[in-house]
Amino acid sequence: MMSGMRRAAFFVIAGPACIVGYGLVRLWGKSDGTYGPGFDWQAAHLVALAGMVCFVPAVLALAGLLRPSPWRTGLVAVTLVGLAATMVQFGADIVEGLLAADRAEMSALGADFKDVPGVEVVVYDVVPQLFFVGLVVLAGLLAARRWLPWWSVALLLVGTVLPAVTLDLLPLGGLCMLVALAPAVPALRRPAPRVSVETVI
Repeated sequence: MMSGMRRAAFFVIAGPACIVGYGLVRLWGKSDGTYGPGFDWQAAHLVALAGMVCFVPAVLALAGLLRPSPWRTGLVAVTLVGLAATMVQFGADIVEGLLAADRAEMSALGADFKDVPGVEVVVYDVVPQLFFVGLVVLAGLLAARRWLPWWSVALLLVGTVLPAVTLDLLPLGGLCMLVALAPAVPALRRPAPRVSVETVI
């Protein structure tokens, strides 16, 4: 059974790795010209959702490397709000894939969900971006305190921007995020009480 610190290090790697997996499964699903609804759609989005879940303890663990302050608390809160919105987005995609008989019906279900007041802003367009912005800012603070090298911030920024260009770059974006955060793993393996919500927020 993994200790708390080993689990923290695991989640820091598992989150980006799941983004890589999501992108690869998505590309595989698109290879036959039809992507969703079906096994490929569900598999890709379940992997993505698992990645977002892994990022919750990962963010808490990384923030735990910083000194307690209102700024740290605010940053963690904003990042987790963005994560929550992203989870809802993937959850909605999974439900729509289960309910729809074909791609057209799935698109119609998605449009109906977005028509609910506030959903498009909160679940799709604005709030989910807080996760990625928060993660880059967190990496910048960690680099300033030498928990991460300077290039981690640049690489993490690239990793978050690539999927915005095209979702086909998700595997590369996830890989950039993984490499960017990996240097923090040794520090997270050292015994210290820094991965619970109570100690970080």
